[in-house]
Amino acid sequence: MSCIRHVVAAGSLFLVVASTAQAQATTDDPSIARGKRLFLQCSSCHANAETTVVKIGPNLKGVFGRHVASQPGYAYSAALKSQSFDWDDVMLDRWLTAPNEVAPGTTMAFIGLPSVEDRKAVIAYLRTLR
Repeated sequence: MSCIRHVVAAGSLFLVVASTAQAQATTDDPSIARGKRLFLQCSSCHANAETTVVKIGPNLKGVFGRHVASQPGYAYSAALKSQSFDWDDVMLDRWLTAPNEVAPGTTMAFIGLPSVEDRKAVIAYLRTLR
């Protein structure tokens, strides 16, 4: 089942078709909504949608299940290139807790999220970025 939304941007009308289940999960799940708000802290360095713009950090759209240091067009640090894992709940939680413990020497200037609930919410939101 799909829903159709009309979006007007820069004077043009676009039809956006989205899965009702996905749209429902994003808007109804308080954890995802909280994660989306928390992601605002990340958005100065990371994109979360299809774009050709490369920010300071890699684009996180589709990060879930992606191999570490594999976003095309992004120049990863040697510390991340030396890692071998796929981004899943466990690795994202470890990374969001303390990036330097996952990849010592990483160039990411982020000390981590101490709150377990905040990390869970961000991970729930990242899961929606397919």
